Amino acid sequence: MSEKTSYGDEPTRRDGDAGSPSHGDGRSAADRETASELVGEDLAVGYPTTDEPVVECDNVTIPAGEVTALVGPNGSGKSTLLKSMADQLSAERGRVLLDGDRVQSFDSKELARRLGLLSQENESPGSITVEDLVYHGRYPHRGFFESATEEDRAAVQRAIDLAGVDHLREDEVGNLSGGQKQLAWIAMVLAQDTDVLLLDEPTTFLDLHHQLRVMEVVRTLNREEGVTVGVVLHDIGQAARFADNLIAMKDGEPYDWGPPREVVTEELLADVFRVDADVDGEADTGPHIAPHRALDE
Repeated sequence: MSEKTSYGDEPTRRDGDAGSPSHGDGRSAADRETASELVGEDLAVGYPTTDEPVVECDNVTIPAGEVTALVGPNGSGKSTLLKSMADQLSAERGRVLLDGDRVQSFDSKELARRLGLLSQENESPGSITVEDLVYHGRYPHRGFFESATEEDRAAVQRAIDLAGVDHLREDEVGNLSGGQKQLAWIAMVLAQDTDVLLLDEPTTFLDLHHQLRVMEVVRTLNREEGVTVGVVLHDIGQAARFADNLIAMKDGEPYDWGPPREVVTEELLADVFRVDADVDGEADTGPHIAPHRALDE
C-alpha cells in the first residue's frame, strides 16, 4: 500500500442526481457515543530495504478520545510506527487492533470510514480547488459513481469551517502557501469523518501561526467531537502543550509513555533528545522546557 496520501481516481461529483444512498455506516462525528482506541501488540515493523525491523514494541496504545503525540529525534521510528498503526505498512510481527479488531479485517473503505491518516507527503493535481480536494475525503462514504449527498455536503462544509479555509475554497491547491496547503489537506481528512485521526508531522515546515492553527484544529476536533488523535510532532514543547499523552521514541522503541507532566523530564531530554535542559513541570500550559546546550552524541 502506498505511503503517500494522494488524490486518487475517485470522482468528486456534487451536482446532478443524488444517486444511491451512501454506503457509509451512517454515523457523524457528533453522533459518536464512544470513542475508538488503537492498540499495537508485539509489533516489529520494517521496510523492504532494511534487514532488521525499524520499530519494535511490546505494546503501544492511542487511547480512546484523547490526543496522543509521538515524539523523538529523527530516525527514532515515529512515522514508521504511525504508518503501521494505520495499516499503511505491514508489520513483520504482531498486530494492530481498532476497538479490538485487527485493522486488516476491515476492507479498505470500511477502514477509511473509521481511521484517517494524513501523511507527510501529499499529492494532488495542482489545478484542483480546495473545495474539490476536501470532497475527496468523502470517498469512503459513497459508491464510485454516486453523487454527493446532503450528508457529504454538510461534512465538507464542517471540515472547511473547522480548518478555517472557507476563504480558499475556490483557490487552486497549487497556488497555496505551504501553511494554506496543509490546512486544505487537513480539511480533506476531516471530511473523511473518522473515529480515529492520525497525523504524521502536520506542522513541519509551517510558520508559527500555521503550526498553532493546525494544533488548535486538532484539539477542537478532539474536545468537541470526541475523535481519537495520534500525531507525530518534532517540537516536544508543542506536543506537551496540546497532547493528553506522549509516546517518546528512541532507536525504534518506546522510551516512555504517559501524560506530559510525567514524561517530559530533564532525564528524558538528555537520553532521548541529547539536550541539556531545565524542565518546569508546574507551568500552567504544561511542562516548560528551557534548553541550554546540545549534548555529545
